[in-house]
Amino acid sequence: MNIRKAAAAALVAALGVSTLAACGTDDVREAAGKTDQPMPKTVTLVSHDSFNASKEVLAEFTRQTGLTVKVLKSGDAGEAVNKEILTKGSPQGDVFFGVDNTLLSRTLDNGIFVPYEAQGLDRIPASLQLDKEQHRVTPIDSGDICVNYDKQYFADRKLAPPQTFDDLAKPQYKDLLVTENPERSSPGLGFLLGTAAKYGDEGWQDYWKKLKANGVKTVDSWELAYNQEFSGSAGGKKAKGDRPLVVSYASSPPVEVLYAEPQPKVAPTGVSTGTCFRQTEFAGLLNGAKNPEGGKKLIDFLISKKFQDDMPLQMFVNPVTSDATLPELFTKHGVVIDKPETMEPKKIADNRDQWIQQWTSLVLK
Repeated sequence: MNIRKAAAAALVAALGVSTLAACGTDDVREAAGKTDQPMPKTVTLVSHDSFNASKEVLAEFTRQTGLTVKVLKSGDAGEAVNKEILTKGSPQGDVFFGVDNTLLSRTLDNGIFVPYEAQGLDRIPASLQLDKEQHRVTPIDSGDICVNYDKQYFADRKLAPPQTFDDLAKPQYKDLLVTENPERSSPGLGFLLGTAAKYGDEGWQDYWKKLKANGVKTVDSWELAYNQEFSGSAGGKKAKGDRPLVVSYASSPPVEVLYAEPQPKVAPTGVSTGTCFRQTEFAGLLNGAKNPEGGKKLIDFLISKKFQDDMPLQMFVNPVTSDATLPELFTKHGVVIDKPETMEPKKIADNRDQWIQQWTSLVLK
């Protein structure tokens, strides 16, 4: 769960819509002629709870294809992936969206996706196409997990905010950082992987010993960390916590501006750009999908310019296609992370569970 989830949920609640009525289906059925099987009217997208898209954009997909998009939200990313693994071959829907590079190997090893080379892949950098040999998944968005800081806290004390992983362990930042448990939280896991990428297989443990000695606080979820422990504002609301450093996202500052009333000219939070780990989210055609042809059309649509342009202010992530346009809110208040930490999915798969166990022993005991 993350800041995107909270904001997206609010938008969905405001719309009161989870699926859209199809338009143009009569024309599609007419064009189908005399077929023995009725043409499917819906395509089901299974996702984590953070998925959101504007009403107008999904209506455009319906106009183009005659298919209604039915969205089935299935918990946080880890929970949603596990449900699809358990129902392998008899999935809940046609397309799954939201598996990221930290969990990708789990889905590929369990064979829940079938290959499909989406139309428009040439507009996506090869570096993001982590299954480019088989095309079982298609990159849809990317984002960066980073430490955020409360600008006012540091300005009041005339203290420069930390910018790197090394900075977080310095005495002047003692008892200021709150992060999430990597066993239960996606940003918590991303932050752990970022430290492993930075300091190596053994060095990351020594680094976490320093963080623990420097008073790092750990909570179970992003909601608790950002909305309860962080001293900065949360969506324009008054701060509740006393920790001016929190593990969140590089996209948090634009979100703070968007949801504040009135909107400030400058974002109240900043990003420690040397503490970031790159996440990429993927979509795949589910093995056993009832409407595989509709699923292929939906995956093509997810990387269309129409959908990619819509994502930043719906899910607060970066588009992956070269022709996408970022909204002014992102370009004005967002931060471009030029050199985030990254890690190969195989290395994550080989070490993830062991690292989480080691982290638990180091930090929580």
